[in-house]
Amino acid sequence: MTITTRTDPPQSTASPATTRRWRLGGRTRKAVLVIHLLSAGTWFGMDIVMGVLVFTALGTSSDETRAFSYQALELFAVWPLAIASLVCLASGVLLGLSSKYGLVRYWWVAVKLVLNVVLSTLVLTLLRPGVREAAEQGRLLGDGLDALPAPGDLVFPPIVSTSLLLAAFLLSVYKPWGRITRKRSGRTRA
Repeated sequence: MTITTRTDPPQSTASPATTRRWRLGGRTRKAVLVIHLLSAGTWFGMDIVMGVLVFTALGTSSDETRAFSYQALELFAVWPLAIASLVCLASGVLLGLSSKYGLVRYWWVAVKLVLNVVLSTLVLTLLRPGVREAAEQGRLLGDGLDALPAPGDLVFPPIVSTSLLLAAFLLSVYKPWGRITRKRSGRTRA
């Protein structure tokens, strides 16, 4: 990994810590950007597949299809999703820290960061128990036993996550809202 350092010309109001910023080299930045895009695309695709499986299970009258759909969720709906989201988060943070956009310098970047942190957390805290329950019901159905009613809570994760990831993609393209401005204290000296 190539990291180059850039020193901005000293400014009278800037502290020495704010004048020095590191940047990724051209090839390294492109590699990190590709990783970021691939992980975000993988995450988006997994959410769509999760939605297809959930809605297929809820919309079918076949116990065999429902069992397959619920058990298939268990294969990718938690840890692979979590890995894709964390890779997306890490590569996004690295890109933000090494570019002119920063992590909290522009609204669109800050919103994307918050969305990623929230969605990554939700995968591990809320999605995991629902997927476990659905997979257990799928195993019961596969064994020919009666299962509980379908876990309706699994409808929300693919809808919410896919919508918010789409919003993050749009933020990356359109870059709305501009810079985050810091309020200066209006104290006057007596």
